[in-house]
Amino acid sequence: MHTEQQERHALTQDEQWLDAYDDVHMHVFGKPLRVLDHGEGTHVWDVDGNEYLDFLAGIAVNALGYAHPAWVKAVADQAAKAAHVSNYFATVPQIELAERLIRLAGAPEGSHVYFGNSGAEANEAALKMAKLYGRLLQDRQADDRPYRILALTHGFHGRTMGALSATWKPVIREPFEPLVPNFEFVEANDAEAMADAFGDEAKGPVAAVIMELIQGEAGVRPLDADFVRTVRELCDTHEALLIVDEVQTGIGRTGAWFAFQREDLGGIVPNIVTFAKGVAGGFPMGGMISFGQELSDLFSPGRHGSTFAGNPMGAAAALATLDTIEREGLVSAAETRGAYLRQGIMALDNTLFRAVRGRGLLDAIELAHPCAHAAMAWALDHGLIVNACDPSTLRLAPPLVVSPQDIDDALIILGQMPSDLPDD
Repeated sequence: MHTEQQERHALTQDEQWLDAYDDVHMHVFGKPLRVLDHGEGTHVWDVDGNEYLDFLAGIAVNALGYAHPAWVKAVADQAAKAAHVSNYFATVPQIELAERLIRLAGAPEGSHVYFGNSGAEANEAALKMAKLYGRLLQDRQADDRPYRILALTHGFHGRTMGALSATWKPVIREPFEPLVPNFEFVEANDAEAMADAFGDEAKGPVAAVIMELIQGEAGVRPLDADFVRTVRELCDTHEALLIVDEVQTGIGRTGAWFAFQREDLGGIVPNIVTFAKGVAGGFPMGGMISFGQELSDLFSPGRHGSTFAGNPMGAAAALATLDTIEREGLVSAAETRGAYLRQGIMALDNTLFRAVRGRGLLDAIELAHPCAHAAMAWALDHGLIVNACDPSTLRLAPPLVVSPQDIDDALIILGQMPSDLPDD
């Protein structure tokens, strides 16, 4: 046999598929860690049959884990009826899902839902609504200066051009500048800086503030509740919108249906909430909820749209996800099991782990030195999927169906992680 053929034959299936991936896929994600094949519950298998305990859930997407029977049945039943009808028509799952989300968010009468396909699209829609509101605000205040949208340092809202304009991380912003104008960044948790930004008389009015209540990509860092309440008060005083990005924190992830409903994360009422990730349990879906009739009316026919938005397959998947979360008590379970996980991590005799933080089942381990990528790779090699969201932080976001036994199994692996891993 030819040497090259022998080498190819010697490769694992995973390695062969990764070589094929490298040949045909844009290199925007880096080299994939594994080629996954199938999953069940909180476990997933790669193409070579290796098993992993998934404590990332597709980055907080797979709320019900893998192949949950209720989710599979709902998707299969809807696929047998109609997968897509376009936005010239409505479907019953689409209507029922919007009604359910408005109820779960506690939004007032006159609130409406816009469906998209991802978190970035959800935030694009919210920012477009904020721009329409900015023009309304200019007219109301007889102020023709450009209106502004404030975002926070370390915030992440997506990679499309509008969402990217509100995303702080310079390394992903700067290659695409100039971006959408009149976005400004304010230091997270600095109430005085936020008040100064609102009160800057040399600039135009603030139309909106967009923020995550837990900054996931920054290392799972909850905002201070007092800061959140101050932002809400400033928005009220200056007639600005408060957009809460719940793409990662929503749908039960933090121990409440939405993080803004937690008293320890502000306990405030937003004007717009965006959601995605866990809402459809793995089917691509996102969207926003505008609170109240006056704001909702800004999106009149033709102002925004998407071919696939609110398609019946995604809506059916989302309804099955929400039904299962309610039926199995997974919102309250996220609170208790998240606390169990954090307590277990801190009880480990592992000098690599300096601290743990988070809410519900969105948590992070702060490492003693910046070796997060090596730690992630070590965990994967030992059967546990976690994520390095910065050089000194491991993110954990297991499926909401995670059991105490799953957590115990993960703790065993984490407890064995070496403390002398190489720095990133």
